[in-house]
Amino acid sequence: MSSVIFLVFRRMRAPMILLIAIYAVAVLGLSLIPGVDADGRPAPPMSIFHAFYFVSYTATTIGFGELPATFGDAQRMWTTVIIYLSVVGWSYLIVTLFGLAQDRAFQHALATGRFVREVRGLKQPFYLICGCGETGRSLLRALDTLDLRCVVIDIDENRVNELELEDLRGDVPAIVGDARSPQLLELAGLTHPRCRGALALTNDDAVNLAVAASARLLNPDLRVIARAQSPMAAANMTSFGVRHVINPFEKFADYLRLAMREPDCYRLLDWLLALPGTRLRTERAPPRGEWVICGHGRFGKAVAERLSAEGALLRIVDPDAAVAGAASGITGVGTEAPVLEAAGVRRAEGLVAGTDNDINNLAIAVTAREINPDIFLAVRQNQIANRKLFNGIEADLLMVASEIIAHECFALLTAPLLGRFLEVVQGQRDPWAHALIERLSKVFGDRAPELWSARIDRASAPALVRWLAEGHQRTTLADVLRDPLDRQRSLDCIALLMVRGDGSEVILPDGDEELRPMTSVLFASTIAARSRMEMTARNANELEYVCTGNDRRGGWLAQFFGSIGRRGAAVVTRR
Repeated sequence: MSSVIFLVFRRMRAPMILLIAIYAVAVLGLSLIPGVDADGRPAPPMSIFHAFYFVSYTATTIGFGELPATFGDAQRMWTTVIIYLSVVGWSYLIVTLFGLAQDRAFQHALATGRFVREVRGLKQPFYLICGCGETGRSLLRALDTLDLRCVVIDIDENRVNELELEDLRGDVPAIVGDARSPQLLELAGLTHPRCRGALALTNDDAVNLAVAASARLLNPDLRVIARAQSPMAAANMTSFGVRHVINPFEKFADYLRLAMREPDCYRLLDWLLALPGTRLRTERAPPRGEWVICGHGRFGKAVAERLSAEGALLRIVDPDAAVAGAASGITGVGTEAPVLEAAGVRRAEGLVAGTDNDINNLAIAVTAREINPDIFLAVRQNQIANRKLFNGIEADLLMVASEIIAHECFALLTAPLLGRFLEVVQGQRDPWAHALIERLSKVFGDRAPELWSARIDRASAPALVRWLAEGHQRTTLADVLRDPLDRQRSLDCIALLMVRGDGSEVILPDGDEELRPMTSVLFASTIAARSRMEMTARNANELEYVCTGNDRRGGWLAQFFGSIGRRGAAVVTRR
């Protein structure tokens, strides 16, 4: 607000001074020029008050006539001068005012003030997203489906303006600015008591590092997730205590290696990271043997390192002769058939089209398939807008950096224990993963379940905490997995990971695990099952019913509405 007032006074200073001077000269002249009475005899000049009153309505073109008495010729001549001068003064002021309204600095000051008021007025927990490109927007839409609020900072004005066109449930406070500024981060709510996390998702490692550093120094307890495109940037972010640093190139390379080593483990990991409702995919397992990698930049190097570790034979294709020579490869882009033939694509088992140009990657993939129809294709897609083009080539694996980051962030934000469980998955073997996929499929079909974490504390499970403190009976995981509408049925919910208050872990806990205060559990469930379990943990009567069968919820009336609820729940579950 102070910036707005300062800009108004600075830009309007000259026209306001001119207008005040015109009024002063006009009033002074009328107070000095003598008038005439009704008989035409000289009369005293107008008083200061009457002169100011007359100038006020004359200069604003209202015109009430000659008051308080008929004017003489000298007064009329001076009034003519006043009229022209006031028109010039007011025109100058109005033109300057319109110019101020269109001034970018003034508009930015107004937008900043409005943005600050919106952020301060947030009553719900929110996440601060720095960078609203493809990654930020995908994450924003996913969080909006769960009614989670977000605040956005982006340096591109067009991206911020486009947020108003998004079909979102809630308003998104957004501002144009450089996220490296600690002052801007504070205005955006970095230190706000309801801020639950900061996400540095720009495509500039320096900006993401600055956001991570500011978050750790200004709000040490805040959860921070950062994007990094180079190992050095990731190491710098980790040095600031950022636990979750996502490098999409390294992530995809790790996924490719996992898919080659343990295909079912990769399928499980891919399914768990997908948005709720996503179908379980049945990808072809990447073969070992000889691979051709087109593009030996950051992405190509990460993939080459993992494939080499698995014993694959590599041929590198790169337009930079120095890079290709250092890797004993072929100089070229890979879009030409002779280049791919020279790289041995006809006998190769797999090919990675990993340049930073989507058209080149499409051309490489199409050309490789024409030469070798059975070759395994791992293709990099740089822009989400080109999705239809990439769907047409039917790649075996598609690397979309923005989706990898968005899905990883969404999973970490909505289910904090998921990161640890994914580490477990990557360390398991295929039989274990296959058994878990079968178990999940029996409950959820081929659709990805909702993953969420629950903690037994007074904030999220007050009834359960009191129940355990009172020591009614031994309460197990199976008890809270009962349906509060009918305890004879189990909810569509599977516990994936249990972490005790002392840090001990139980992977895939069974129903006989005893519940204790400060225990956290990672669940996979339907939305309806999550809602009912949360209701059980908060409502003492519901909890007593599922644990003991003793129903204190209102006798026949509760049973009547319970039967209605069971029929409605069945409909929701089928949907």
